[in-house]
Parts: sequence; C-alpha cells; structure tokens
Amino acid sequence: MQHLNDIPTKEVVPGLFGKFLHGDKSTLAVWDIKKGSILPEHHHENEQITYILEGELEMTIGGVTTIFRAGNVQVIKSNVPHSAIALTDCRVIDTWAPVREAYR
Repeated sequence: MQHLNDIPTKEVVPGLFGKFLHGDKSTLAVWDIKKGSILPEHHHENEQITYILEGELEMTIGGVTTIFRAGNVQVIKSNVPHSAIALTDCRVIDTWAPVREAYR
C-alpha cells in the first residue's frame, strides 16, 4: 500500500504537476494544474479517462471544446487529439490503458 503524499511529483509541462502510479496494464495520475497552464495538443495509443476533482479545465477533444468542472468525466479514445487550458487551479485524475510509458 502507498499513500499519495509519498509518490514523487513530476512537472510534465510548465504548471502541470502529476503523481503517477503504474500497474501492469494501466496508469493512474493525480494532477495539480496551475491556472493558465496549457497542455498542448497531442494524442497517444492509450485510452484515457479524465475526472475533474476541482476547478475549471477547458479541453478540446477531437476538435470540440468544452469547459469541464468538478464532477465532470470524459473518456478519450485512443489516438484522438486533445489539449487543455486551466481556467482556474485544477485537480484532475487521469487513467490510461495500456500503461502510459511516457510517464514512467
């Protein structure tokens, strides 16, 4: 068993701070995202599920822009382009399957 506070934080892009837990077939991330931070458009083979715990995050997924707020969830299919801008400070949970090797 681990405690979230014991998992090291990695700044993946400026203002996006993640804690990552990897299993054999999936990855879990808990993000603290600073207001104004930008996650550039990208895509990956992994299916992604995003859950907004706190804040407002503007996401563009497959060309459609939506403002996500606390409680919103979204499945992002494999290889679908997506990006985000933090409208406020945010806390977000992401999962990926298979394992998100880029975050090991």
